[in-house]
Order: sequence, then C-alpha cells, then structure tokens
Amino acid sequence: MVLVHSINAGASAYDLSPLFEAYRNTRPVFALDLPGFGFSERSPRHYSPQLYADTLLEFLETQVPGGADVVALSLGSEFAARAVVQSPSLFHSLTLISPTGLGPEDEKERGSQQAAASGSSSGLYKAFSFPLWAQAFYDLIATRPSIRYFLQQSFVGELPEAFVDYAYATSHQPGAHYAPLYFISGLLFTPDVRWKYYDRLSVPTLILYDRDAFTRFDQLPALVQGSQWIEAARIVNTLGLPHFEKREATTQEIDRFLASIPERAASD
Repeated sequence: MVLVHSINAGASAYDLSPLFEAYRNTRPVFALDLPGFGFSERSPRHYSPQLYADTLLEFLETQVPGGADVVALSLGSEFAARAVVQSPSLFHSLTLISPTGLGPEDEKERGSQQAAASGSSSGLYKAFSFPLWAQAFYDLIATRPSIRYFLQQSFVGELPEAFVDYAYATSHQPGAHYAPLYFISGLLFTPDVRWKYYDRLSVPTLILYDRDAFTRFDQLPALVQGSQWIEAARIVNTLGLPHFEKREATTQEIDRFLASIPERAASD
C-alpha cells in the first residue's frame, strides 16, 4: 500500500498517518513525502502536477513493481489519477479520499482552484513568489493559529494537537515555502481534471467522501455512473479527513473494496 498526502502549507505523510498505523502490521505500507514537503527535498524548483505524478510513478516502478494499492488524499488524488492514466500497470487499485476536482460544473471553484480554472495562476505565483516578500507572505499563512484554523475545518470533533504540532514543524523547515506558493497560486490543480483523468481511470477505484470545507462532489454520481471501474462510499459525519475521525469505518470500506477486486476481475 502506498499513501499519497494532499497539498497545503503543512502537508506531509502525516496527513495519512492513521491509515499507516492501521495497516503497517498486516502488509508493507509506504507513506510518501512528496517533493517540497516533509522530509523530501525543498529546493527552489518548478513544482507541478506532472512532477508529483512522475514522483509517484518512479517510486512504484522502482519499489513496488508488482502493482500497488495506492491511497491518495484530496489534491493528491489528482496526481494519482494522472499517474494511473499514464501507467495503469503499476497500480493494483486506487482509493481516493475527498478528491478535488469534482465540484459543480456550472459554478466557480474557490481560492486556488478558481485561479487554476481561470488561468490566472501564473500571474499570482509571480506576485506571491517575488523574492522581496515571498518568505514574509508565506510566514503569514504558516503561523500556528492559521494552521490550526484550516485543519479544524476538516474535523467535526476535536482537532488532534499532535496534527497541529507536526504540520507546524514541517511547514517551518528550510525551503518550506517553495512548493506551497505553487499550491496557493493554483498551479498544482488541473483544470477539468475529471475529463482529463478521472473519467479515464482503468483500474479498480474507490472514492471515499462526505462533506468537505474545501471542495465539493457534485460530479461524483455522474463519474461513478459513467465508469465500470469506479465506486464510491460515504463516510458520514466527516469533513474531508474520515481516516482521522472514523478510522475503523474508513478501513472497513477499503478492506471491503480490496477484497472485491479479484471477484471483479474474474467477472470482467
């Protein structure tokens, strides 16, 4: 199993730590830190959706050549879907938790997603990353209160303090501002990702969702109905991170889905 985190100022493999802990004693589990986050390199390079898809593909090809069960969170879902379309043979299955890119077609997205859809991301990035104030701008959004506020939006109940501590620590490493500025500008989102990648998935795929403060799932029913590979399950009373607040319900759905794959393959 390979875990792919989402993207934000304090993102890292910790975002999927409940699933790592749930499966680590029963099977090999890899939790990736994507370039620019966690323990990965944080150099002033060009960060893009293709970079992250290539990172995942390189890891799968070199470390899990027999095919992996990949679990991706939020924006990480777009990278994973892109990777599947490019090299489906490296995937045994795909699980997407609260994937971005499935909001209403006739309504503008919010924030970074809106910038990506409108084509203004490059201009925003130039403004945000200007050397005179890039670090200062990033520091404003990576304060502990800011991190706590945004993380709390994804919890129905109490936000684990350890999550805040880890996100704050990882967002204050040398070079930590480089990749998040691409995210804030919208450059890491793929406009029309449903049509470009989700609709083209050709491996067994499970989508877990409920409500989410940062994205919507209006297109999910049509996506599932139009694909022989995709199914969806709702983890009720959650806000984007069901594996934290309802770990057992989340793992039960993943286990059921993975157990069904041989049967589905045989019937196909």
